[in-house]
Amino acid sequence: MTLTEIPVSIKRVLVLEDNFIIALEAEDILKSIGIGHVEIACNVAEAQVLIREQSFDFAFLDVNLGSQTSFDFAALLIERGVAFGFVSGYGDDFVFPVALRDISRITKPFNESSMASLLATALACRP
Repeated sequence: MTLTEIPVSIKRVLVLEDNFIIALEAEDILKSIGIGHVEIACNVAEAQVLIREQSFDFAFLDVNLGSQTSFDFAALLIERGVAFGFVSGYGDDFVFPVALRDISRITKPFNESSMASLLATALACRP
């Protein structure tokens, strides 16, 4: 999938990232590849509020959120049928729960190409 082939059905994306600068970079990249609406959550509690109040077509989840991970939130996304992919930090080596081991992921630093690839791969693997 090229950057211009992001499915038109992907209009609203949630970014769960605890580093605000990285979150803004992700937002800029997503908008540059054609995503019209991006919401940023800096922690799981904020993400839970957003997912209750809005619908999303996709979510990018930073694995390491300081004192917590995004694994529990990922389970909520699965329940709600929202496609997602993980973004892991510079060399993070987390043991993923069995149910999440096959979820697509990229590492930081990311760019347009890697984010578009994650989006395409995660959507292709969606049940």
